[in-house]
Amino acid sequence: MITGDQLLCHAIGDYVIQSDWMATEKTKRSMAALAHVVTYALPFLFLRPSMPALAVIVGTHFVIDRWRLARFVCWAKNIVFGPMFTAWRPYTGPFAWENCKATGYPSERPAWLAVWLLIIADNVMHVLINGLALRYLP
Repeated sequence: MITGDQLLCHAIGDYVIQSDWMATEKTKRSMAALAHVVTYALPFLFLRPSMPALAVIVGTHFVIDRWRLARFVCWAKNIVFGPMFTAWRPYTGPFAWENCKATGYPSERPAWLAVWLLIIADNVMHVLINGLALRYLP
């Protein structure tokens, strides 16, 4: 489902082609996120995806990056699989949303660690969705 070609397209689109402006502004301004996803899609054209697959790749990339959705995934997995998973109630400790909203991790975590874990979760989300789209959308 996930190929080396797909991983290379993702890496080129998300890291090599993405400008500093896109990277710093895409969570603040839709125009920057749109510019990013258009350039992100360019390497995928070499794979000759179907139009539905390309639409899913571009559309989900826009939504995930524009609203930094990976932070919600990080936060949720820490709630579900963390020490408080037995208490299904609003949590007010270090994993309260107000303390985690930047990266999904408590502000007490070293910034470098929280950011890298967020980047890894973001990449896994993109690669998984891209792989599913390329494989299952005609």
